[in-house]
Amino acid sequence: MRAAVVIEFGTPPTCRDFPDPRPRTEDEVVVDVLAAGLHPRVRSQAGGTHYTGKGELPLVPGIDGVGRAPDGTLRYFVLPDTSLGSMAERTVIDTRRSVVLPADADPVTVAAGMNPAMSAWIALRRRIEFAAGQDVLVLGATGNAGRLAVQVAKHLGAGRVIAAGRDPEKLAEVEADDTRTFDELGKAADVDVVLDYVWGPPTTEALRTIVTERADRGRPLTWIEIGSIAGPTIELPSAALRAARLQLVGSGQGSVPTRDIVAELGGLISEIRSFRIDAHPVPLQDVDHAWRDTGTTQRVVVTP
Repeated sequence: MRAAVVIEFGTPPTCRDFPDPRPRTEDEVVVDVLAAGLHPRVRSQAGGTHYTGKGELPLVPGIDGVGRAPDGTLRYFVLPDTSLGSMAERTVIDTRRSVVLPADADPVTVAAGMNPAMSAWIALRRRIEFAAGQDVLVLGATGNAGRLAVQVAKHLGAGRVIAAGRDPEKLAEVEADDTRTFDELGKAADVDVVLDYVWGPPTTEALRTIVTERADRGRPLTWIEIGSIAGPTIELPSAALRAARLQLVGSGQGSVPTRDIVAELGGLISEIRSFRIDAHPVPLQDVDHAWRDTGTTQRVVVTP
């Protein structure tokens, strides 16, 4: 079969021949892959930098997708950490880590939207006790996951959703109740939850600003770290934890058990059509060109 194959970490995959997959347990089946999203998580997997990586090469990247099972059903699936990902003509899935899609579901839209939408959906439903009416600030709201996080927070009953980013023009396109650049975060300090896709130095400054500017520092503030596009570490002043009722929480593989992630798939699948998703399908044979195009704001979906 043909697959996107990484032979050296840090280099784009190329489309080439790869051994056909074989199921190993009674819960596994081989599916014909229809669509697989090129998420930031997939890039870090192929770069050998993700914290779950095992260092195995050659590697077929891809952590989820939509495929046609032997019984004809259309399934959205989430893969375990494996060297045989979803960017291939066929892959092996565990049916317990998948959900059957409606027959008229669009594979490209589902593959583009599920992973980024799941980041906020899981964070708000599984990592904290999120209550309807609470105000949410999304740091990094101009990216694909951040834009969907705004929509997810609204869908789950947030009172106000504030989108924060560096580019005012891109912020203007985000469907939030309010928008703030990083220089204006003092005006967004009185929120209940922060969904952070940024981390790094911008989060260090944002934390200082928001803690300092809160009208009531005794009001609980839950800061959920989801992504780290600006850097893997922050400087956390001790005063930030003492001067405000601040709780730092991470949301991702490990902090959320696989069974909890799978339990949320059906609910999110049923709502995914209501979200605005900007998908760009790319044929498998062009995966190396798509990989190099890091300037697009669309969610690239590889279609074998």
